[in-house]
Amino acid sequence: MGYVLNGEELEVDDEDFLTEANFSDEIVPIIAEAEGLKLTDDHWTVVRFMRERYQEDGHTPNFRNMVAMLDEQDDSIDWKKKLYELFPKQPNRQAAKVAGLPKPFGKGGY
Repeated sequence: MGYVLNGEELEVDDEDFLTEANFSDEIVPIIAEAEGLKLTDDHWTVVRFMRERYQEDGHTPNFRNMVAMLDEQDDSIDWKKKLYELFPKQPNRQAAKVAGLPKPFGKGGY
């Protein structure tokens, strides 16, 4: 399928994850629309989080670590529940995809 950003088709794998990370905010709504998601501020919070983790660690966290780290940032939200509301198709994988990151390895990172 691929995603088109500024007239350029970006390379994707067989599951429509970008093969190379793209940190442009312009790619996020394109991928979100393909995933059937309507972006909210909470989506953007998770997208920024996933991008930070990828840039600092070289990969994205698995779901359990994702929930724990988001809880550390803001414990006023039930992140386990919220992540499934925001990204109903395996939150850590779908969030990584929407963030413009390559497919998480293993069961979704570390």
